[in-house]
Amino acid sequence: MSVWLPSAPCTPGACVEPAGRGAAALLGAVRLTVVLALLLGGILLLPLGRRVPAPWVRRWARTIAWAAGVRVRVTGSAASTGGLLLVANHISWLDIPLLAAVRPARMIAKAEIRQWPVAGPLTAGAGVVFIDRDRLRALPGTVAHIADLLRSGAAVGVFPEGSTWCGRAQGTFRRAVFQAALDARVPVQPVRIHYRLADGNASTAPAFVGKDSLLASLWRVTTARGLVAEVDVREPIPPGTLPDRRALAHAAQPTTPPAAGRTHAVLAS
Repeated sequence: MSVWLPSAPCTPGACVEPAGRGAAALLGAVRLTVVLALLLGGILLLPLGRRVPAPWVRRWARTIAWAAGVRVRVTGSAASTGGLLLVANHISWLDIPLLAAVRPARMIAKAEIRQWPVAGPLTAGAGVVFIDRDRLRALPGTVAHIADLLRSGAAVGVFPEGSTWCGRAQGTFRRAVFQAALDARVPVQPVRIHYRLADGNASTAPAFVGKDSLLASLWRVTTARGLVAEVDVREPIPPGTLPDRRALAHAAQPTTPPAAGRTHAVLAS
């Protein structure tokens, strides 16, 4: 098992709700077309990287959720400037635009994406940080590179679980990336992402797990009814408050959903 890719037990057949049918499928087809167009547009703009104004990136991220029929509720906020390690649990492809709605960041991705047609070269040109999870010798250099980005004032986004989970279960935050925040002496911003239905019950429809395909996951999201994404931006952990990366990873891992009755800012509906 790769250190960077822990094995999640979640699978589409065992954990994920089926896609909608009938009228939901017709609406889902329209939504899916719009979402794919927005994703393609975002990919084509990736080479512009940080030259795209942050408000435009946030607006694009919110529009993806809106086009997919997902209401987004955000609690809290992240600093808009300065080096910041943004960490979140990982459930879905939708998590990436949700983090961008909090604060646009340089994302960390698996090295295999670099080999993907079209998306690979474009993401590389956009400054995505790739991690080769099969080469532990490369780990110190990757951590040092992330620390340099943080020192320069960039925000870096990462999903430290190392794998997607269905949302009803979750993994443990891996510690290595937190060393970059310690070395750069920047805050760590924990974010908890949770998906619910309009009635308040948890939903696994957005999960992108196991051998699931991206298209199948997109279809489930766009055909779901009353899907709500809750993004709980928790208090940042200031630099120097914890002694090592193990303690920092443990403190940053959000394990509980937002408390009932808390005020949420609706970013997309």
